[in-house]
Amino acid sequence: MQCMPSQQEEKLYFDTENDPLEEERDSVLPGLIHRYPDRVLVALTNICPVYCRHCTRKREWCKRKWIREPQELEAIYSYIYQHEEIRDVILSGGDPLILSSGKLETVLKSIRKIKHVEIIRIGTRCPVVLPQRIDDELVYTLKKYKPIWLNTHFNHPNEITKESSEACDKILCAGIPVNNQSVLLKGVNDDIETMTKLCQGLLKVGVRPYYLFQCDPVSGTGHFRTSIEKGLEIIEGMRGFTSGLCVPTFVVDGLEGQGKIPLQPDYIVSKEKRSMVLKGYKGGTFRYYNPED
Repeated sequence: MQCMPSQQEEKLYFDTENDPLEEERDSVLPGLIHRYPDRVLVALTNICPVYCRHCTRKREWCKRKWIREPQELEAIYSYIYQHEEIRDVILSGGDPLILSSGKLETVLKSIRKIKHVEIIRIGTRCPVVLPQRIDDELVYTLKKYKPIWLNTHFNHPNEITKESSEACDKILCAGIPVNNQSVLLKGVNDDIETMTKLCQGLLKVGVRPYYLFQCDPVSGTGHFRTSIEKGLEIIEGMRGFTSGLCVPTFVVDGLEGQGKIPLQPDYIVSKEKRSMVLKGYKGGTFRYYNPED
């Protein structure tokens, strides 16, 4: 369902469009999105090891396959160098790990020369769908340019295989934390049992459940989209019934470049001047003294 085209993609939904997050509007240069004050996203390529049918950048698929040219990258490095407020650079795509280790090292080395850049993040699905890409050469390359944080993309417990687990372990053993960003997908993972099994399985292989995204309203993805209430129901069904480390933050990616909006179930029953009535995870309520500022 995640990877095979479906005729449902041709169905028109009133709220879907090619670039609902307006990434192109926030692109200050080809391949460089500067939306948040202290971080930028670099799209290194539009090539992926798998083209997820729910991809937020499906608009890139109809273009020729490309890898960012050296002159484009030099312009990106120059922009980052000139903007000292940028402390966090995210390498994305496509999938940046589709590049050779040599090309990737050129990018990492260039960014590491910029002294105000504190961390580099890499967004990749390779550990899940192309685990053989996580070889010793790649891991050695990444290790040289720490601190690096790697965000990957498991959506279903069946994706936690021996191979994907070993790929994550190689990255972790290099001292690079691995977080997971899932997308809430109708018919794939939109129930408490599946999401709990996924997140518990991730913790068992050392991967932290980080975000659960509401599926973006991208053209051709309407059949995957659930209600926001469904996401809140899943988080409420996990909170307290499994460890806090296991519960991802449920977020809606704001339209028109408004950024990520975290949502959670409402545990506040009522407010008074010096106290609140709160609801516990089992549904019971209690009064909690609320000191004044």
